[in-house]
Amino acid sequence: MPRQQVTGEKNWYALHTYSGYEDSVVAALKQRIESLGMEEKIFDVLAPKEKKIKIREGKRQVVEEKIFPGYVLVQMIVNDDSWYVVRNTSNVTGFVGSGTIPTPVSLSEMDTIRKRMGVSEPKFKIDFKAGDLVRITDGPFRDYEGKVSEIDEEKGKIKVMVTIFGRETPVEIDSLQVKKL
Repeated sequence: MPRQQVTGEKNWYALHTYSGYEDSVVAALKQRIESLGMEEKIFDVLAPKEKKIKIREGKRQVVEEKIFPGYVLVQMIVNDDSWYVVRNTSNVTGFVGSGTIPTPVSLSEMDTIRKRMGVSEPKFKIDFKAGDLVRITDGPFRDYEGKVSEIDEEKGKIKVMVTIFGRETPVEIDSLQVKKL
């Protein structure tokens, strides 16, 4: 009597891992697949990442962030052998599912994850609109307050009207350098 629901189908499954060990789990699992000859049962392993734009020390940087910290996705046909290989990889704490039976990730969800991973240029996410009151959090105008007058989504910049010496002055700054009041 098999412990798994053996469907013989190739599906994606989510694995719980120790947070911060996702990349080492991917490397270890790929090495185990090769050394144990499981290429016919376990096809792909990935720790989904996406590019984001952050500001560090006043400079814009593109960083890769994990989409699901603490999880790794594996494409496989579940049977007792493949389940055992994956489950007994170091830093894997288990499959996502009920009990010992893994639950497949839906194809639509995998498409969404792949789209997020495949975006080559990081997008600017600007949550402001003209007229919003904001406080500048970084740069030479730090702690000034003003009103958003223009938004440039292409460059990720916004223009803020700041009162300097009693006059309203337009200041163009990065959208990551302000927060709503």
